[in-house]
Amino acid sequence: MRSPRLVATDLDGTALRSDGTVSPRTAAAFALVENAGAALVFVTGRPPRWMHTVAGAVRHRGLAICANGALVYDLHTEQIVKSHLIHPDVLEEVVRRLREKVPDLAFSVEYEGGFAHESDFRLGGWDSRAVAGLRVGTTTLISRPCAKLLALHPTMDPDILQAAVCGLVGDLVTPTHSSGRALIEMSAHGVTKASALAHLAMTRDIEPHEVIAFGDMPNDLPMLRWAGTSYAVANAHPEVLAAVDHVTAANNDDGVAGVLERLYNP
Repeated sequence: MRSPRLVATDLDGTALRSDGTVSPRTAAAFALVENAGAALVFVTGRPPRWMHTVAGAVRHRGLAICANGALVYDLHTEQIVKSHLIHPDVLEEVVRRLREKVPDLAFSVEYEGGFAHESDFRLGGWDSRAVAGLRVGTTTLISRPCAKLLALHPTMDPDILQAAVCGLVGDLVTPTHSSGRALIEMSAHGVTKASALAHLAMTRDIEPHEVIAFGDMPNDLPMLRWAGTSYAVANAHPEVLAAVDHVTAANNDDGVAGVLERLYNP
């Protein structure tokens, strides 16, 4: 079987260890892909401001699709080269509808060049350990275009909250989730990991059947369904495990690297 021309992989929970690092084995497997002449694309919910460590681990080569498809990021220059943003009038209507029906939500946004949040938005992950973004009121928060609007509920189940958000604002934005928290990530309408990856593949004359994709959470589903070959890691969300062609070992066991070694070892 011919090796895929493009490898698309999620990062957190998929290609990265649970501590957020790229293992030596996975870094070596990524090098195998590039040495074979195939394209390696990281397709992540992360904003660009969380990509510096990953860029260094892969020697600042290639492109990353960030913010669930909203931003394309050059790992060499560490600059955004393409963006699909949510406009302020849409943000205002989305927040209005959600606040009316789910009043306990708190909001934050990822801009092209930064992060801001309401005072009651509980920071998690990297943002809880680093210098936080601007703490602002709702009117200021949604006053300029952004890559992602995030809504956090203190107690709801993430899958239940996503279904509710889709029903309320799915005509305006594309909601998904990628963490264990009730944190919904919203991109511009129609913008997903798949839409950005499909455009990138088209510019390189790569067809879906020439693409292999790896993921673990619901925000990966559009990409996994688009790619000709799809893999979930063993620790993936049940919906992802049910949707893919294959399952590999968990992220902490270098599951992505194991598949790439079989495909690209000379």
